Amino acid sequence: MIVQDHLYCCDMPDDVRYLRPKELTRPFIEKTIVFVIPDRLKDFRRNLWHVRKRSNEDGAVYAPLFRARCLLASDPYPEGYVGPLDVYPFYTKVARNKRHYLDYYMLFLFDSQPEYAKFRSLTG
Repeated sequence: MIVQDHLYCCDMPDDVRYLRPKELTRPFIEKTIVFVIPDRLKDFRRNLWHVRKRSNEDGAVYAPLFRARCLLASDPYPEGYVGPLDVYPFYTKVARNKRHYLDYYMLFLFDSQPEYAKFRSLTG
C-alpha cells in the first residue's frame, strides 16, 4: 500500500483496541473513537492515522485524513465511552460519498526507516 508523503506504513497490531462513545453524535463515527494501544507502543501514539484511498487515483494510493485519538492501555479510560473493543473488522463497510465508494483504513505512518524498523521490532 502506498501512502502519499509517507515512505513506510504498517497495519495495527492485533492487540490494539478502541473505545466508542455510549451515544454516537457525529456523522463521521471515526472522529469519536479513541484507540487503546499497548504500552510498548507508547512512542508511536502520534503515528496512527485514518487514511483514505484517493478518489482521483485508479491505483492503491492513499492519503492521510487525520491523526487518530489514542491512549495507552495503562491510562485511565475517559468517562462516557464503551469498551475496550476489538478493532477488526473496523472498516467492514466502505462509505459512500455521492457516486463514489470511499475506502478507509487505519495505519501507522512513518517518515523514516529507523522509526519504522523500531516499530516492526516491537510488533513482531
